[in-house]
Amino acid sequence: MHIPGLALWFSLLVAAAVLPTAPAQAATSSQQLEFSGCQIGAPDSPQHLEAKCTTLMAPEDRARPDGKKIGLHIAVLRARAGEPAPDPLFFIAGGPGEASTQSFVKLAPAFDDIRKSRDIVLVDQRGTGESNALNCPAEPHTNLAPSAAEIAQQIQACLKQLPGDPRFYTTTMAVQDLDAVRQALGYREIDLYGISYGTRVALEYLREFPQQVRSVVLDGVVPADLTIGPGVSLDAQQALNGIFARCQQDADCHKTFPDLAKTFAKLRQTLEQHPVTVNLRDPLSGAPLTETLTWPEVTNAVRFMSYASETAALLPLLIHQAGAAQDYVPLMANALFFTEQINGSIALGMNAAVLCTEDVPFYKTDAATQQTTANTYIGAMPVTQLIETCKHWPQGIIEADFKQPVVSDKPVLLISGQDDPITPPSNAAGAARTLTNSLSIVVPGQGHGNAYRGCVPRLMAEFVAQASVKKLDTACVSKIQPFPFFTSFTGPGP
Repeated sequence: MHIPGLALWFSLLVAAAVLPTAPAQAATSSQQLEFSGCQIGAPDSPQHLEAKCTTLMAPEDRARPDGKKIGLHIAVLRARAGEPAPDPLFFIAGGPGEASTQSFVKLAPAFDDIRKSRDIVLVDQRGTGESNALNCPAEPHTNLAPSAAEIAQQIQACLKQLPGDPRFYTTTMAVQDLDAVRQALGYREIDLYGISYGTRVALEYLREFPQQVRSVVLDGVVPADLTIGPGVSLDAQQALNGIFARCQQDADCHKTFPDLAKTFAKLRQTLEQHPVTVNLRDPLSGAPLTETLTWPEVTNAVRFMSYASETAALLPLLIHQAGAAQDYVPLMANALFFTEQINGSIALGMNAAVLCTEDVPFYKTDAATQQTTANTYIGAMPVTQLIETCKHWPQGIIEADFKQPVVSDKPVLLISGQDDPITPPSNAAGAARTLTNSLSIVVPGQGHGNAYRGCVPRLMAEFVAQASVKKLDTACVSKIQPFPFFTSFTGPGP
């Protein structure tokens, strides 16, 4: 079952792993953790890593420690050094709703330098992966513009089959879990890497457990005081404008697609008036399909393809094929592909547990902002649907100061993509105002999540090694270039 308006945000090598250097049982833990060999990675992906895994039992409701318990799935990737550093790196996935043990594998090469000297610890956040996942089964392809009655029906059906009480699956609960894992593994201090929503988790951990934090890397920043939702359409429009501007400045792209913005506007007008029936093959299974291409499908595909410069490089061609050549198959295929990918990677119940507690109750939009949002290519519908969803979703537990900026003098490295459609550089700038020992870098022409770009892995490794932003030479970042635009389906121009 698909929960409309959710999964709006998500964020994007085999090596030996053994037990962590630290003792498997801390003085504050009564549980004896037993590790065993495991493979981590997404179930439907050929990419997997060897690790050592265990489970830490935790109360679902921490106010009732003797009540229901849930298992927190933990994987440790052992440092390659003979004597690893005492502080591991905890990797925190995005979403909300992604599992760290699944999403890390895609980014693993970016952490090779860090892993030379440090353990990497992956904890599936409660409600994701193998930590009592709050899954609402997603259909392969669904109506992206359901009625209020349909939303209510879908939410009630989802709530009835969840394996846990969603009130206890918020960020506040997650950071307490992370510290319980730290204690159980016997680490005194830890380094944190968070991507997308994971940066919110990392910042909240920094607020609640500052003495246990040695350094923090935030990749695609979600500041504590930001409410996810009202700015999504505006940020996505800004990113798309940047992609169109890059195409116009590129001789080959501009020559092949001279009126890209006008073509996009024409495509919108066409599909809003008359959705198009498209015969194609399923991009994953190859099975023959007949689908209806609507404007909401296009906005989903365009926004998710703008997350990375490699997929953004296809957008001018796909828009031109559909808007100018009336060939809708490539655009429809990409819309289906990205819908399937998001449905498969996000635990939608956990996604709702976070957004309906930590964001929607804090929405404050004036008439001018609403009008500006309505004028974007995404429009106001996703936020409207999310608000409708949260009318039927139980609110969970957060700290009283949860929406206040995090104030800290711990070393923090903030990473942003210039054309990020969901966590733009302005987010990092806002967070940095109260992070007095921080450094912000912006990767030119890139989208969401940049740990693996160019020299960024080396910069992260140097930063974590010295736990300081001082003397960190970031000049190499300006040399990183976005992927060149495709001018035909054979690839970029010469």
